[in-house]
Amino acid sequence: MRPKPAPHPESRITSGTRIGAALWILAAVQFLAVQLAVGAVWRTPYSWVRHNISDLGNVHCRIWDDSRPRYVCSPLHDLMNASFVVHGVLLLAGALLTGACWGRGGASVTARILFVINAAAWVLVGLTPADVDENLHVLGAMIIMGMGNIGLLVTGFLRRGSRFGRLRPVTFALAVLALTAAAMFFGQYDPGIGMGTLERIAAFGTDAWVLAAAFTVLRGTARPAGDAADAPDRALPEPQRTGVHPW
Repeated sequence: MRPKPAPHPESRITSGTRIGAALWILAAVQFLAVQLAVGAVWRTPYSWVRHNISDLGNVHCRIWDDSRPRYVCSPLHDLMNASFVVHGVLLLAGALLTGACWGRGGASVTARILFVINAAAWVLVGLTPADVDENLHVLGAMIIMGMGNIGLLVTGFLRRGSRFGRLRPVTFALAVLALTAAAMFFGQYDPGIGMGTLERIAAFGTDAWVLAAAFTVLRGTARPAGDAADAPDRALPEPQRTGVHPW
């Protein structure tokens, strides 16, 4: 009887890894839910097409932003800013707990470092509302939509043998879309879909990816399809030469 091959280290899913995946899902879901709830209580209608995400966390009621003047008044700004911070903390925890799924190599290390920086930037955005400290807030936003999306692009180069490596087509698509939207947003070029829409495409690329990655983890522990290509060849035992044709 042929012995069963030992499971590949990157195909094992520990309870810690599953917790990390669950935290990623929680990060994305709570962030979306809080935006909907905070926007819903605005007296002047909040628009996902025209308004920035940061408008939901602005502390004061006033005309805001010289480049695109708009009235901003968010009664539940404290809730939104808390959500920014929670979002960053959960993204960070998920990146640390899913370590085995990233594989090995330079791309893995670089991608995870950029994901950690991205998570920290969400915390910074929550602690410094745009109308309280615009410089720090904009810095955080630039890190999220710049370095965060570059981290997503680097993630597309993970080894195919890693669990997240098999998400390569989805990863590349989200990274290119998010980076393009970020360039258009910071360049103030609206193709007709609204600056708020552009910002969300740029900022939510990583959230879309962590959801896909989390569900990949929670689906099971089967070895990724591309694993065999990176794993060392295992020589099969040759049939004994008994004079009888082996098949």
